[in-house]
Amino acid sequence: MEIAVSRKAHFNAAHRLHVAAWSEEENKRFFGQCNNPNFHGHNYNLIVTVIGEVDPVSGYLIDTKWLSQLIKAEIEDRFDHKNLNIDCPEFAQTNPTAENIAIIIWKILRVKISEKVKLKVVLYETERNFVEYNGN
Repeated sequence: MEIAVSRKAHFNAAHRLHVAAWSEEENKRFFGQCNNPNFHGHNYNLIVTVIGEVDPVSGYLIDTKWLSQLIKAEIEDRFDHKNLNIDCPEFAQTNPTAENIAIIIWKILRVKISEKVKLKVVLYETERNFVEYNGN
């Protein structure tokens, strides 16, 4: 029997959506206000879900306190109140779209969480816009 355990987190970050290979006009046309040269920000909500089998001895799938500390150390401390384009090397060559942010968060966490469990990341850029990534 599989069960899912989730932890919610939050961080604020600024970014600019921009493709260097495109002209300024192409970027403005495609990304609109998200291409603002002075950047813009979001209050991101993150849900990290671990899916797997409950340990018959402890009764846990994962220790949520440990998961909380991992998310804080590896994600919140890394991205909160940062300009993703400027302050975060993960986005030096990667456009910081919600899709790419979710993929990078998943990759950061995947190496820290046991391969015995599945991992899913849901990132809310706004209340109505969110992306989901599970490694596939």
